[in-house]
Amino acid sequence: MKILHLDSTHPYLSNELNKLGFDNFFDFKSSKKEIENKLFIYHGIIIRSRIPIDKVLIDKATNLKFIARVGSGIENIDIKHAKKNNIKIISSPEGNSNAVGEHALGMLLSLINNISYSHNEIINGKWSREANRGYELKNKTVGLIGYGHTGKSFAKKLSGFDVSTIFFDLKSNLKNEFASEVTLKEIKETADVISIHSSLTKESYEILNTKFINECKKPFWLINTSRGNCVKINDLIKGIKEKKVLGAALDVLEFEKKSFEKLLEPSNSNDDLSFLINSKKIILTPHIAGWTHESKLLLVKIILKKIKKLFAL
Repeated sequence: MKILHLDSTHPYLSNELNKLGFDNFFDFKSSKKEIENKLFIYHGIIIRSRIPIDKVLIDKATNLKFIARVGSGIENIDIKHAKKNNIKIISSPEGNSNAVGEHALGMLLSLINNISYSHNEIINGKWSREANRGYELKNKTVGLIGYGHTGKSFAKKLSGFDVSTIFFDLKSNLKNEFASEVTLKEIKETADVISIHSSLTKESYEILNTKFINECKKPFWLINTSRGNCVKINDLIKGIKEKKVLGAALDVLEFEKKSFEKLLEPSNSNDDLSFLINSKKIILTPHIAGWTHESKLLLVKIILKKIKKLFAL
């Protein structure tokens, strides 16, 4: 059985697949069109986000048994058409949930205490204490939008603080000892911090927009470690300028390419991106919340386990 790896992952995966008798092939550079023309010979695809697995590509993959997405979001795969063609979809959201939870907590603490910004000021010779006076998490309400693997992970990390953690999710009965389930309206009414942990769907696309911000009863800090398109950046900037949003920590941006490896436009030609880079109220990281050394290995271990289960190995 032949497996085509379209993105680089931890070598553990291909090594273990070899031991199980799979033939591994690697193509990290060919265009989508080039891949379509040779896909009929493969039985499995291993991918992160390099190219979309759409209807056209799936129809070319006449022998495909599974598509394995090393990571959590599967918005780059036409799931409905894959299932119609009896192709199994595998992903590994469990693999980097701890990493995302830790990263979200780190970003939040840095944001409310001006850690990143004051560090840069000191590098540039400025020692400013009063202007960098921060806030404590104690007695704050943290509202999570989405309570899957990463939302639960972040809530667990927050359980060590004197905070009230609440969440909203389209699925019901997800509450555990770390967070209480509420309506989205209640998050807007009570949250001091709002953290997005949703997959990118039609419901979550630009969910954080001017309407959302205006419906919030008090100014809040925003954390986004999910997908860039969950936040409409221009509306966020407007909210910050109007002091309805106290600040934002963003690991993902709407300016990212679909592969997540680069930004669509250079910073000097984009006013919104320029504002984010230069604002004291913003912390940016380059889509690395789930990108730890530990998660790189764990992600493929989970994929391997699911492939073995699929073929009863």
